[in-house]
Amino acid sequence: MPAHNIVSITQTLSVKPLEPTVGAEISGVDLSRPLSVQQRDEIHALILRHKVLFFRDQHITSEQQIAFAAQFGELYEHPTTRKQDNGKPQAHLILATEAREAYGNAPKGRWHTDTSWLLKPTWGAVLRAVSLPALGGDTVWADSGLVYRSLPDELKARIDSLFVTHNFKPALDKVGYPYPILAHPLVRTHPETFEDALFINFSMSPQVIGWSVEESRSLVAELLKHFSNPEYHVRFKWTPGTVAFWDNRALLHYPVYNYGEFERVMERVLIADNDIPHRVRQPAAPALEGSPA
Repeated sequence: MPAHNIVSITQTLSVKPLEPTVGAEISGVDLSRPLSVQQRDEIHALILRHKVLFFRDQHITSEQQIAFAAQFGELYEHPTTRKQDNGKPQAHLILATEAREAYGNAPKGRWHTDTSWLLKPTWGAVLRAVSLPALGGDTVWADSGLVYRSLPDELKARIDSLFVTHNFKPALDKVGYPYPILAHPLVRTHPETFEDALFINFSMSPQVIGWSVEESRSLVAELLKHFSNPEYHVRFKWTPGTVAFWDNRALLHYPVYNYGEFERVMERVLIADNDIPHRVRQPAAPALEGSPA
């Protein structure tokens, strides 16, 4: 049976899904220009459906990247972002050299979600490729909702009421930004789609509240094995001018550090959220008349 490209057309955009549940390439829009209300609403609907969207051949500036992101909500300026002299928001540079400083000479990717250490973590991230190595430097996203749904029932029962820490304090201390170590539910409910998903940041040595260090490490290692399953992933190869826009509430992502000493520079803009991660438990179905209580 011949293969076919599955491309759908909205009223203004072309959509090419990359994997069954996560990832889609979007064309038919110029991100250097303000979006129409219809385009904005369609992109918002698509990000809820596909969780991460990719826009190729968008050779935009930092200012245009910021303007694009601002159409989807108030922007969040990360405390480690370099400040501009004019006080305007600035995209956050992500440099390979900083990754080496953070993780040593051989930096390792970590499954994580952005700003999970906040009381109200950012919901959206817009990442732009500025300078890329000739080979390598992909990013992988994992569908946190699909990972959760695929867990054995016994494991779901063990984790459904747990809280885990999100500790970014060492990095914040370096820039003089005081912020407490918070704990969020290990399973959170997406505030718009109402999908339950795992919410954990493997880059922050998560600790289960009320558990010993050994018990926590064992559970974290078990969950990491599930996130490492490629059936839940979309892996994206960056090209110059590519922009990715994803939903931090629905995904974890993993930068692949396989490009040695070559340069890789990205710029990221974060979109703030008013939602504190929480779990919405569905009420039990009412008992039918005549059924046992």
